[in-house]
Amino acid sequence: MTDTPDKAVLVKVGPDALVADVQAGRHTWFIDEPVAVGGQDRGPTPYDLLLSALGACTAITLRLYANQKKWPLEAVEVRLRHQRVHRQDCENCEKPGEMLEEVQKELRLIGPLTEEQRQRLEVISQKCPVQKTLMSGLHIVTNLVPADQSFAN
Repeated sequence: MTDTPDKAVLVKVGPDALVADVQAGRHTWFIDEPVAVGGQDRGPTPYDLLLSALGACTAITLRLYANQKKWPLEAVEVRLRHQRVHRQDCENCEKPGEMLEEVQKELRLIGPLTEEQRQRLEVISQKCPVQKTLMSGLHIVTNLVPADQSFAN
């Protein structure tokens, strides 16, 4: 789980569908929306991918930590859900800024771990690089590229 600033992810969406063709290095996959919202359901949704990234990073971080400590962690399962919740009970909850994004993350740590080891792994799970990025107040910079200019890999 290292940063690779020289590698970009390229996402393409054509004129007729919501399905996105994603290229990351030598890997390709589709991201789509459910049929109910106009997609073709040819792949996971963007939020599925976001949660997958967080879950994978969490599980890998825990595996690395347990291996380093030589703890008997046999497997890790991470279940995630995304939802929007009201900041507070209010009459104007549909106004901008009144909803919060929330991810519920559940950990299942399999193996003969002590309660102290389980508690430590729960703390470590919150230190995975993807979670730290999401919690940091991520800044996204958008640049418009001319239509006649292609992306160089």
